[in-house]
Amino acid sequence: VGALHACLLSQRGYNVDLYEARKDVRKSDTASGRSINLALSYRGIQSLKKAGLDDKIIKLGTAMHSRMIHPLNKPCYEIPYGKKEQYLLSIDRLKLNQDLLSAAEERENVKIHFSSKLVSCDLNSSSALFKTYGILFYTVEQKSKVIFGCDGAYSAVRRQMQREVFDYAQSYIPHSYKELSIPATKKGEYALPPNHLHIWPRHKLMLIALPNQNRSFTCTLFMPVEEFERIQTGDDAVQFFNQMFPDALPLIGEDFLKKDFFHLPPLRIITVKCSPYHYKNTAALLGDAAHSITPFYGQGLNAGLEDTLLFDELMEKYDCDFDTILPKYSEMRCSDGHAISELSHQNYIEVAFTRIRYHQVILQSERANKVI
Repeated sequence: VGALHACLLSQRGYNVDLYEARKDVRKSDTASGRSINLALSYRGIQSLKKAGLDDKIIKLGTAMHSRMIHPLNKPCYEIPYGKKEQYLLSIDRLKLNQDLLSAAEERENVKIHFSSKLVSCDLNSSSALFKTYGILFYTVEQKSKVIFGCDGAYSAVRRQMQREVFDYAQSYIPHSYKELSIPATKKGEYALPPNHLHIWPRHKLMLIALPNQNRSFTCTLFMPVEEFERIQTGDDAVQFFNQMFPDALPLIGEDFLKKDFFHLPPLRIITVKCSPYHYKNTAALLGDAAHSITPFYGQGLNAGLEDTLLFDELMEKYDCDFDTILPKYSEMRCSDGHAISELSHQNYIEVAFTRIRYHQVILQSERANKVI
């Protein structure tokens, strides 16, 4: 979100300093284990189009036209996303970040500072203090016209805004998640039909798999924290998958699962709601910093990218007058952010709990030779 916002601001003639707490991810080919593959939809694509990046980013994705549901010991079935031409794009998070950073860096008036963590900021003076890490570390003070917090669910900019008149709520859902993977077959083909979001819904837990262009699938296991804690050994993991996801286990591979399952600990899922998304005419929040949501609606990325598009449209409409634009942005976007958060949470309940109950009712009715 920050890199795309930098691109759009640069197109309007602004000099942009983009501070990134992490190292340059373009110099690494591994950033797995800590993320869920991204689902890019029409809303996100339109935002990228504004910066002339839509065609390039679309080429990174694999089209998913439907959900493929994998009931336990029952035939799979599809749930289309819409009409034939409608689809989501499965995008590798690392590749997307790499390309957006490169696009921002290509702008002459954008300067990127890596390994630079925000220490504090003064919202009244639009100044920020960063600690930069390297062989040596040092602090840098940056003065700007506006500070844009695109720094994620644990936003340091938002934390500073909370000292003012500001509504804020966060919560953790009972589930954590762990990233796994299904490799390509020995012949270099997909192990599953590629143009679907594969879902294994089980009571209180769920496995999903999204296709990658290298013929692998990125899998994410969502499960209550206490269930993760029960799996202590590789044999425990194999036994668990054999019981809950018997058709997925041979695709992952027992030996690979034993190692991959314990590569990193499971991560919690946080939701954030806040209001307003701005402070006076000097600061604004975009993306997860404003509205971190559960991943079960597939719209977290798209909502964040759309923030940048809406802000750019306001820049056009109000001739770059930040006195008007920032409060207008909050007025227009806060209700949307709260709505997508609620939709995501309701879909979490539907996917993780309600749908499996529906399957159980169908199974019970079939055993009794009844039709529902």
